[in-house]
Amino acid sequence: MENSSCMYKLTYGTLMINLRLILVSGKTKEFLFTPNDSAADITEWVYNSWPPEWTEELLPSSNILRLIYQGRFLHGNVTLGALQLPLGKTTVMHLVARENLPEPNNQGTLFNAITTYKF
Repeated sequence: MENSSCMYKLTYGTLMINLRLILVSGKTKEFLFTPNDSAADITEWVYNSWPPEWTEELLPSSNILRLIYQGRFLHGNVTLGALQLPLGKTTVMHLVARENLPEPNNQGTLFNAITTYKF
């Protein structure tokens, strides 16, 4: 299935997902992953295969790399398949350095605080 117009590749019988990762500096690089790869797998692999053109961006360890997809940080166990990423198209994610993930936004508490206020 070798077709230069295809945005995905068949490797070892598995359809691959093309990810374009963007650093805070604006540098980008494309990588191929399987639907079974998790966010933790991806950040570990990218760290261990750090592109030469990103040399000045290298971080002290892989465990502070985080992926952002559609404005949300991905937890380490989330797989690309669970995100239902389209095969045959490039998916863009941001790759950032962050020690901890932000706490989930609890909109219910904010909504209750606003609606219970008496005028």
